[in-house]
Amino acid sequence: MSMKRTILFYLLICFQIAAAQKPNYDVVVKTSAGKLEQKVIDWRRDFHQNPELGNHEIRTSAIIARHLQSLGIELKTGIAVTGVVGILKGDKPGPVIALRADMDALPILEKNDLPFASKVKSTYNGKETSVMHACGHDAHVAILMGVAEVLAGMKKELRGTVKFIFQPAEEGGPQGEKYGAELMVKEGVLENPKVDLIFGLHMDAQLETGKISYHPGAAMAGTGDLKITVKGKPSHGSQPWLSVDPIVVSAEIINSLQTIVSRNVNLTENPAVVTIGAINGGNRFNIISEQVEMVGTIRTFSESDETLVFNRVRQVSEKTAEAAGATALVELPFSVHYPVTFNDPDLTYAMLPSLKKTAGAGNVVLKPAKTGSEDFSFYAEKVPGLFFFLGGLPKGKDPKTSGPHHTSEFIIDESSFKTGVIAFCNLVFDYSELTKR
Repeated sequence: MSMKRTILFYLLICFQIAAAQKPNYDVVVKTSAGKLEQKVIDWRRDFHQNPELGNHEIRTSAIIARHLQSLGIELKTGIAVTGVVGILKGDKPGPVIALRADMDALPILEKNDLPFASKVKSTYNGKETSVMHACGHDAHVAILMGVAEVLAGMKKELRGTVKFIFQPAEEGGPQGEKYGAELMVKEGVLENPKVDLIFGLHMDAQLETGKISYHPGAAMAGTGDLKITVKGKPSHGSQPWLSVDPIVVSAEIINSLQTIVSRNVNLTENPAVVTIGAINGGNRFNIISEQVEMVGTIRTFSESDETLVFNRVRQVSEKTAEAAGATALVELPFSVHYPVTFNDPDLTYAMLPSLKKTAGAGNVVLKPAKTGSEDFSFYAEKVPGLFFFLGGLPKGKDPKTSGPHHTSEFIIDESSFKTGVIAFCNLVFDYSELTKR
């Protein structure tokens, strides 16, 4: 067992003893979060009404920077294009704990009837698009701004250092370039001072408000997008025997790709997903085109499964095309490649009492791993991490009828934000007390 895991295992064993001995900051945190609740909601509504796409979060970053400066928190800006980092040094020695929030919105037209609904338009991939916070990043930013205010007000009691990471471009960036968490890590966000561990949260529009969910180990899938270009031979639509039809070949490839999950991946160990999301080829009813392009995504929960699926996608695509007399160029990953989001098991179980204290033991639930992906994974590759989910579904509402993430109907219950502020603060104080020197 490594030294790092030995320390975390020790923390798990001694949590109850240490918790009984530590000063009680819970009341102060809860009271401060309550006083800030409307302020956090107002921040979130402002960000929601003024969303910005990845690497263009200029207004958002400026608001965050002004707030951190007003609290006397050391400030670094322009990290990974528009990222903002605040460093709060407590008056007592202790660990360096990072807290992360992502800032970017999505190219989606909002359909919610809200007084603060987004009407913003921008440019995405060279085309005009509407912009919407359709994944809860506006709430993440507002919550972390609230956490910064609470902890800055408790600086005398704080052990160690808290690094507030406000990250751009979690949803992606320019093809061929690093962005988001990967670029922040590359530019040294986990150094100076060196981060010991990191916590992150994400809104969950299908989890009832007031609840928190978690999953130790592989919590969210690693992902790679793909582009397959099938080249055949064109002909008049009335003479298909003179062609090598790339549309027919592409259809065969798509059907064959679906056998990878059902026949090659051991589903008793890990799930996997192979999805083709778009296919484009041809421009007229009586012309057999020369080329078809398709794009899609792959989701896996281990490096070995990723290698297996990636290799099989290439093999199936290339050999299917070859058998038909066509060619298939497979670009995988094409523009996005995130590792598995891995929650350190010892850290997760050591901090469960903090989450249960925050939301109530019955409201903290173990959930299956999600096939969605998160670039929080780049931080958790370098230091122990815990990424958990905060319920945003209004009580009594059917999750099946609530707008899912990344849709124009996405909506979250604002009453959950206070729980998020308290959760982050409790994690910071409880971990710092466990490791006090």
